[in-house]
Amino acid sequence: MRTYLGDDFLLGSETARQLYHETAAHQPILDYHTHLPPDEIRFDHRWQNVTEIWLKHDHYKWRAMRANGIPESHITGDASDREKFDAWASTVSKALRNPLYDWTHLELRRAFGIETLLSPETADVIWEQANERLQESDFSAQGLLKKFGVAAVGTTDDANDTLEHHTAHNESDHLTKIYPTFRPDKALAVDRPAFFQEGLQGLEAISGRSITKAQDLLGALKERHDEFHRLNCRLSDHGLGALSDQRCSDSEADQILASTLAGKAASPCQQAAFSNFIMYHAAQWNAERNWTMQLHLNPLRNPNTRLFERLGPDSGFDTMGDQSQGGILSFLDSLDRQEKLPKTILYTLNPRENHFFANVVGSFCEAPTPNKVQFGAAWWFNDTKQGILEHLNAVSSMGLLAHFIGFLTDSRSFLSYPRHEYFRRILCNLIGEEAERGEIPNDMSLLEPLIADLCYRNCERHLDLPKF
Repeated sequence: MRTYLGDDFLLGSETARQLYHETAAHQPILDYHTHLPPDEIRFDHRWQNVTEIWLKHDHYKWRAMRANGIPESHITGDASDREKFDAWASTVSKALRNPLYDWTHLELRRAFGIETLLSPETADVIWEQANERLQESDFSAQGLLKKFGVAAVGTTDDANDTLEHHTAHNESDHLTKIYPTFRPDKALAVDRPAFFQEGLQGLEAISGRSITKAQDLLGALKERHDEFHRLNCRLSDHGLGALSDQRCSDSEADQILASTLAGKAASPCQQAAFSNFIMYHAAQWNAERNWTMQLHLNPLRNPNTRLFERLGPDSGFDTMGDQSQGGILSFLDSLDRQEKLPKTILYTLNPRENHFFANVVGSFCEAPTPNKVQFGAAWWFNDTKQGILEHLNAVSSMGLLAHFIGFLTDSRSFLSYPRHEYFRRILCNLIGEEAERGEIPNDMSLLEPLIADLCYRNCERHLDLPKF
């Protein structure tokens, strides 16, 4: 009988075990989409206790704790760090079959060397052991990136960011490099005047120009795009409910902008049209610079109004959206007709769209780039065992799995890298079991390069990031 988290965790066949242990486990990690703070990487941040590194920013865990009846004081509130740790210990034992249970114990093993299962009964000893490990010289932001074999990290950066932390870090001799990602989402938020105006003020300050017209806004964003490119950015990222097929003229964009600056929120139709206006130009800048554009689609933000007003955004209340995604076709086509369609990665938060997205991308692939437009990794609520399998099956059945760009953490935590191991084990088990059933050739000269490509090499080739 196998033991939980043993060497062959999630690996159900001899071929799966061979693929994982001899190929997948040895691939470096290129985590091209994260929310890790670049200043913490640059200054090699250290943590006071396990709660700070484990629970402070992890809204996955916050959701589970709320589901377990934990009061907000012990999640995001003013309870002590030890009380919050105990609250998580009482929750994780209820999380069997949720990936949080596996991730928690993989992180304890891989980062801290702790094999004890976390529960209220073991909380004392794990608290002490983990905090002792945190005091060791190699337990820091850079130390963890080295430990997990992370070759490069892609951060998510506001258009107003000066990127000085990226520059300074990459001039050091640390093996893990950090690459910025251009995310101008505040410039789309005409439905939230205060948020939009905050971003606009920052953009005016850093660009040294007044923004009163839509062309002023585009000019400032293009200037920032150019500066990001100079500082080694090669990706953009955009979080949207959906892409609209609504067109927006300069004069219409000017009217929406003026109304937002006056404090009036744009209607849903106006916001969709204005977003399309900005995105159409941003996508063309990406194509001109050979960047990769990431489109994260169909989240529904902050549906719990009462708790959003109390705790703010990114507090663990977002959910899967239910918007139609048909507008993506006209958006991609409008760029393609101008021969200005960049390399593009589409992500959806709603898995019912897996086959739609996996099929759409095939309509816009063209030489010389394999999978120029592709369906990105199982994202957020979908990076479960079942979600990863459903995604891989959709990619395989609708296109070429061999060119899939691979997995990412989308995480705010330096402890999240065992999620790559989790993905790689699931991938190797899928391929290994099909090979042993005779559904695909059981030929290691065919399978081993496939696994290496999907774990690392495809991503390295596709993104073509600058070398240091």
